[in-house]
Amino acid sequence: MRLIVRGSLVGIAAALLAACGQGNQYVAPPPAKVVVATPVEKPVTRYLETTGNMAAVNSADLVARVPGFVETINYADGDFVKKGALLFTIEPESYKIKLDQAKAAEDGAQATLNNAKPAFERQKSLLATQSTTQANYDSALATLMSAQSGLDQAKANTQLAQINYDYTQVKAPFDGIVSARQVSVGEYVGGTATPTVLATIVQNDPIYVNFTVSEQDVLHIRAEIAKLGLTREDLRKVPVEIGLQTETGYPHRGMLDYAAPTVSATTGTLAARGIIDNPQRLLLPGYFVRVRIPLEKNDKALWVPDVALGADQGGAYVLVVNKDDVVEQRKVETGPLEGTMRVIEKGLSAGDRVIVSGLLQAVPGHKVSPQTQAEAKTDSTPAPAK
Repeated sequence: MRLIVRGSLVGIAAALLAACGQGNQYVAPPPAKVVVATPVEKPVTRYLETTGNMAAVNSADLVARVPGFVETINYADGDFVKKGALLFTIEPESYKIKLDQAKAAEDGAQATLNNAKPAFERQKSLLATQSTTQANYDSALATLMSAQSGLDQAKANTQLAQINYDYTQVKAPFDGIVSARQVSVGEYVGGTATPTVLATIVQNDPIYVNFTVSEQDVLHIRAEIAKLGLTREDLRKVPVEIGLQTETGYPHRGMLDYAAPTVSATTGTLAARGIIDNPQRLLLPGYFVRVRIPLEKNDKALWVPDVALGADQGGAYVLVVNKDDVVEQRKVETGPLEGTMRVIEKGLSAGDRVIVSGLLQAVPGHKVSPQTQAEAKTDSTPAPAK
C-alpha cells in the first residue's frame, strides 16, 4: 500500500510540473482603449480683455453762489431728480428787492433817454437851417449819449440783480442722483471766500468705463484698423462689453467713446473709455469691472474639449492618434475658452484625432485602440438582463 501511495504522489507531481511548463509564455496586453474626437470647426471672435473702473458721465458739487440763510430743501437724500428741479432755496426776498430796485432804475433811465432823443432831434434840425448854435447841438448830443449810457448801466444792473436772484434757487444742472445734504434749513451759507457745498449730484445713466490698453495690444489694434480700413468715426461704433466681479460673462454692453491720442511713456499704455447705457443704475461710479472688446472674427476656428489639453515646460500640448494608431504629443497654441471648449490657434488640423478620454493610458510612441465617443458609449452600455 505504501508503494502504491508513493507512486500516485509521484504521478500527480509529474503531471503538475508538466502543466506549468506548457503555460510559461509572455502574452502582450492589448492596446489601451482611448476616446478620440476631431476638432470642431466653428466661428470664434477674438477679444481684447482688460480691467477698468466705472466713472460718472457728469458729477458736480452744488454750491451756494450768493450768501444767505437756507430756507427750504426740496428733495430727499439720494433722490433721482430731473434737470432743472429745485433743490435748495436761499433767502430770496432781499435779492428780489434788489432786482425790483434795478428794474425801477432801468425804467427811469429809459424815460431820461426818451426825453433826450426829441431834444436832440430838434437841435439837429435847427442846426441844419442855421437856427441854433453848434454849442446847443453839442449839448443836446451829450445829453442823449449820457442818457443812453445811463440806460445801458441800468440794464446791466438789472441783469446782475436777476442773476443773483436766480442763484437763490439752486437747481439740478442735469438728470442725476443727489447725495445727502451737507447743510440744514436755517444755516447761513455762501458768506466765505470758499463756496459752501450744499450737496453733490451724479449722473449714472449713461455711465463711463475707463480702462487702459497695453502698447502691444495698441500695435495689434492699429494693424487691424489699417487692414479693415476703419476711420475714426468707425471706432466709435466698436462695442465694449463689461461684467462685474460677481457676474458671469459680460452682460453690459456699450460703445467705445474715446481713445487717448498718445501712449503714456511712463506706463506704456493707452487710455480709453467706453460709454454704457445704465437705465436701472446697476453700475455705480468706482466699480471695478472686467472689460472686453472684439478684435477680429475667424469663421473657421478649431475647437477641442479643454480637458484634452496638457501642459509642460514647453507649453500646451494635446495627444493625437496618427494613422497607425500610435500616440503623438503635439505642441499647440491655445486661444479663448468658451464653456468647455478651447480654441486651438496653431498645431492642429481639422482631421486630427485628438484623445479626449483615457489620457492616463495614452503614452506617446505607443499604440492604442482609438474609439469615437459614440463607440465608447455603446461599449459601456450594459447588456439587457435576461
